[in-house]
Amino acid sequence: MPQRYIKKILDARVYDVAIESPLTHARNLSRRFDNHIMLKREDLQPVFSFKCRGAYNRIAQLSDEQKKKGVICASAGNHAQGVALAAKELGIRAVIVMPRTTPDIKVMSVRDRGAKVVLKGDAFDEAAAEAQKWIEKEGLTYIPPYDNPDVIAGQGTVAMELMWQFSRPLHAVFVPVGGGGLMAGMAAYIKYLRPEIKVIGVEPEDSNCLQAALAAGDRVVLDEVGIFVDGVAVKQIGECTWEICKDHVDEVITVSVDEVCAAIKDVFEDTRSIAEPAGALSVAGMKRYIQREGIEGENLAGVLSGANMNFDRLRYISERTEVGEQREAILAVTIPERPGSFRSFIKALHKRSITEFNYRYSDGEEAKIFVGIKIQAGGLGRDELVQELREAGYPVLDLTDSDIAKQHIRHMVGGHAPEVSNEKVFQFEFPERPGALLKFLMSLGTRWNISMFHYRNHGAAYSRVLMGAQVDSDEFEDFCEMLDKIGFRYEHVTDNEAYRMFLGKGNGH
Repeated sequence: MPQRYIKKILDARVYDVAIESPLTHARNLSRRFDNHIMLKREDLQPVFSFKCRGAYNRIAQLSDEQKKKGVICASAGNHAQGVALAAKELGIRAVIVMPRTTPDIKVMSVRDRGAKVVLKGDAFDEAAAEAQKWIEKEGLTYIPPYDNPDVIAGQGTVAMELMWQFSRPLHAVFVPVGGGGLMAGMAAYIKYLRPEIKVIGVEPEDSNCLQAALAAGDRVVLDEVGIFVDGVAVKQIGECTWEICKDHVDEVITVSVDEVCAAIKDVFEDTRSIAEPAGALSVAGMKRYIQREGIEGENLAGVLSGANMNFDRLRYISERTEVGEQREAILAVTIPERPGSFRSFIKALHKRSITEFNYRYSDGEEAKIFVGIKIQAGGLGRDELVQELREAGYPVLDLTDSDIAKQHIRHMVGGHAPEVSNEKVFQFEFPERPGALLKFLMSLGTRWNISMFHYRNHGAAYSRVLMGAQVDSDEFEDFCEMLDKIGFRYEHVTDNEAYRMFLGKGNGH
């Protein structure tokens, strides 16, 4: 299979729009992890991602008749910009269908390159269906984001450049995986030319379509995918890409949201560039691989696939970075409700830096505090800190890995409502656009009382809400049916430990 792609990669027409991206030595990462780490800088392409390679190569192969009618794609991100740039360079018409949730910066970037933007629906599926209507009506040619031999070959030129830029022995190359176009193109070229090099895919834990397919031995469809690393939020690996990846990818490593945020910071410290979440996946996976294998002195390369970051998301990323780098522990600690307790607790930390401290007076004998504590490099780790506090007599609940604690509870500590009974708690995700929050609230109706509500918007396509409602046990099924009709994704989290400790006391569950 790789052999037939080699000529296509060598003949790929990409350099009318793409640059030969530099291979940068990551000095800070190399020093921290005792390996020689290099970053393939696809974030420096004209559209700030590798996507212009595959899009241009595919469009350049079209017949004169197809070019005359024009091209179309459905995309909320980097592929849209790649198609728009390619079409402009070739002087042909381009229509880009994007969900209405697409950030304005990406919509304007596509329009600035001369493409017609059609906004449709809240998610990719609705945009894709709209694109099909345009194809049937006007005969436009659809340009797929990854599942096409010409697109794969275009993306494979990243590996071609990497191989001639670094001719010394290379232990492994780390590649972000969504639908698999970049992964397939690079794996085909690398394994044909230098089969001893490990080709390792990196996916988010909640969008691991290639890892799931490799485990099953066939393409599978994920029930749902995470929304944070939106550049690779794909439910099923492509058909063409799977035929290459199943035999030529050595393994897939999955990483958490916090690890991705930490990798964004790592990239910034080495390059002074801000990678988008998908763009930093390779660094997050590389770090996990180094720690797992304990390797030293090896040559490693990772692809920084893109830098189309929505600026509003940086606040969220900075909050999660310290946890992802294991530099901060988030703990719930029980202390006596009496004078001097704070002082005693601070002394028990032995001068460790406190990053956050939330407390509200309790009329009982004990108080619960929500505390963030800095973990010093080379010092005691999180587990040792927790054990140390417990040995000092403090009951401790480690919330460092609790998404609800970090996303909501830390901003709501002290909100006990003893008079509220039968509170049921849910976490929701809904598409973020003007009026979305109002629509969400209006959809809930008036039958049940809302007893708690927390909403934060970080500039992402989707926002999250933590909501409590007073629902009697015999009405719980009716309440869930109402939520199902509204159609927003939700999860019942009344039993979440962080909620029960800081917000749910006395609620009569």
